Parts: sequence; C-alpha cells; structure tokens
Amino acid sequence: MPPRTCALCNDARAILKRPKTGQQICKECFFYVFETEVHNTITEARLFKPGDRVAIGASGGKDSTVLAHVMKTLNERYKYGLELFLLSIDEGITGYRDDSLETVKRNQQQYDMPLKILSYDELYGWTMDAIVAQIGKKNNCTFCGVFRRQALDRGAAILNVDHIVTGHNADDIAETVLMNIMRGDIARLGRCTSICTQGEDTIKRSKPFKYAYEKEIVMYAYFKKLDYFSTECIYSPDAYRGHARAFLKDLEAARPSAIIDIIHSGEAFEIKEDVKATQKIQQTCRRCGYMSSNELCKACTLLEGLERGMATAAVTDRARKRLDADGPAPENLRTIPMFQLPSAPRQKPTTTAVEGTT
Repeated sequence: MPPRTCALCNDARAILKRPKTGQQICKECFFYVFETEVHNTITEARLFKPGDRVAIGASGGKDSTVLAHVMKTLNERYKYGLELFLLSIDEGITGYRDDSLETVKRNQQQYDMPLKILSYDELYGWTMDAIVAQIGKKNNCTFCGVFRRQALDRGAAILNVDHIVTGHNADDIAETVLMNIMRGDIARLGRCTSICTQGEDTIKRSKPFKYAYEKEIVMYAYFKKLDYFSTECIYSPDAYRGHARAFLKDLEAARPSAIIDIIHSGEAFEIKEDVKATQKIQQTCRRCGYMSSNELCKACTLLEGLERGMATAAVTDRARKRLDADGPAPENLRTIPMFQLPSAPRQKPTTTAVEGTT
C-alpha cells in the first residue's frame, strides 16, 4: 500500500495522525495547524495587549517547554509586542525539581528569555521534602498546589509582569471538570473552565493551551526535538487527580472528542443563584495580604500547621478548628511576607488587544 499524502497540503508524505481530528498529515502541516490553533485561542479570547510583560510558568516539563517555544514563535510571527519571561518555582524535591530546573536553565539560553526562580524554602521556609518528611505522602499535593499558586503570583510580582501564562492543556482542564463533579463541587465549574482568571488582588493568569490535547503537545515536542524533562513528580502517584486522568484516558480511547466535549460541558453549566450565594466572598488575608475566602489564606493556614507541628490539622476547615482549639499562634511564628501586586502600572501603547490577522 503506497504511503498516504498529507490531508492538508496534498503534497508531502503523511507521517502522523492527529489525536484531536484523526487527520493524517505531514510534520510541517502539523506544526502550522497546532500553532495556528493556539494563536486563534489567544486572539479570540483577547488575552494580551501590545506592550504586556508576560511570565511563562516554566517547570521544564513538556507543556511549559512547548508553551515557551510557541509563545516565542507566535510573538515574533504575529507581532504581539509582548515581553516574555520564564518563571520557575522550586518546590524543593530532590531528584525531581532540581533536575528539571537544569532543563529550564537550558531553555533560558535556547529561547533567550530572562529567568526568575523562586523557591518554597525562600518564601515559606519549607521544602516539599521537609513537608513530606513531616506529614507523609497523603495530602502532600494539597500543600504543594496551594503554595505553588501563591508562589507564581509572588514571582510574577517580583518580575513586575502583567500576566502569567501556564501550560495547562485540554486534558488538564477536562480532568479538573471531572474532579469537581466527582467531589460535588459544582460551584467551581465556571472558574475551572475559564481561559483567563484574575482577582482584584492577583495577577492575570491564562491558559493558551486550553484546547490543545496533551498527546499533540507531546508530538509537537518530539518532532520539534525540544529540550524538556519527562519524569513525573515522585510525590504525586497517589494524587486524586490520577483517578480522573485514568478515567479520562479510557473515555478518550473510545471517543477522542470526549476531552473537548467535557470542557464544553463545564463551560455550559449554569450555577443556580442559591448555590452562588453559598460561596464565600473574596477578601484579603490579614497575615500576608494575599487573596483569601477566610481571614487567613490557605497558604498561611497550612504554614501555621507545619510550624506548630500540626500540619494535618490545617488541611480542611473542620480540621482548622482543631488547630484553633489548641490556642493562638505563637508570636514568633514564621509567616509569609506581605504580598504586593506589581508596582505602579507602566505606560502601554494606546492600541487594542492582540487580534487575529487577515
């Protein structure tokens, strides 16, 4: 049987089948359609304005490495007018994060972008290795997720950027939709499918890969021969997300469109007003100044539990009451520095958001 020609250019030999569409296409056409779909996602959501300073959350993994490459490519091709930075968070996981950060440092040279690395140890006085040594592997992802989110905002504030972009892909978002449904956390569905989020006390954050399949990101990295780190976190095998991921992979095997279908379902959910009324109003943490739905933000609560040797008592609101019952926090308790948004806004060109080209 003769080799098939590309379904798009009808010239070159097809060497891959797109998981997203089933089309058999050549390598160059795959690069073009992948990059164009990300560009369309960016322009349709009007994510950026010319002159924006944008931090790319860089872990050294496939998603963030491809994101850095694609953002640089699109910024130059379509003249977005962005100033791009790499921002990495060092959780302090020996044999994992220290190795992946070496990849990020190579990416810095390859893509010619400034790099900022902010560590948990520097910000919280704890590494994930130390946290796991105290609490074990159960619930350690709760600590890491909460600390990482705040660390990204703080790193972005240090860089004085307008915007953070992360490598969350369609699979990640579909998994989050499934997790929220399985936990009965319907009120979060609207937020988890948003391509862009921003609170009054946080920096704008978005997901240019919202509709990009994980398999296609891997294929892009492979055929482009990008330099990325592929080892999974040594503390995450038992994470709850893993169950949603396994379920999603089974659905995708039977119906490839399941990933996008789940995202669209999450987008279409309408939350009843009485459910919205039960959600806590966002406020500012009285201890560190970061956004919070309680007097103390989750990061400060978790850090206090670690400092007082009662880390597991800080994971849930009910457990927090047990922490409070043990008495007030000591005056010499280690705390997170006060959070401040980037300094006074810079003059930006009086132009519209990045839009598609004709």
